Amino acid sequence: MRLERKHRDYWRRNLKLTALLLTTWFVVSFVVSFFARELAEITIIGFPLGFYMGAQGAPLIYLVIIGWYARYMNRLDRQYGVREGEADED
Repeated sequence: MRLERKHRDYWRRNLKLTALLLTTWFVVSFVVSFFARELAEITIIGFPLGFYMGAQGAPLIYLVIIGWYARYMNRLDRQYGVREGEADED
């Protein structure tokens, strides 16, 4: 079954966004943790920056990722006329 050009474009844009957000998640989760010792040397209000990133920064970034994805996909769904629960009538 061949997807229409519109469906392929929709799927391509969805995959690009997903790749971008997964890359952001990876950097926040693993790359920042890798540099935890260096970040611990920077202090903010008496606490090391690594503490802030682990305790508050990363969870806030995860919430931003979820919100960004939901908002972007709702807009993309409207743009391409895709709605949840609709079956393809091919």
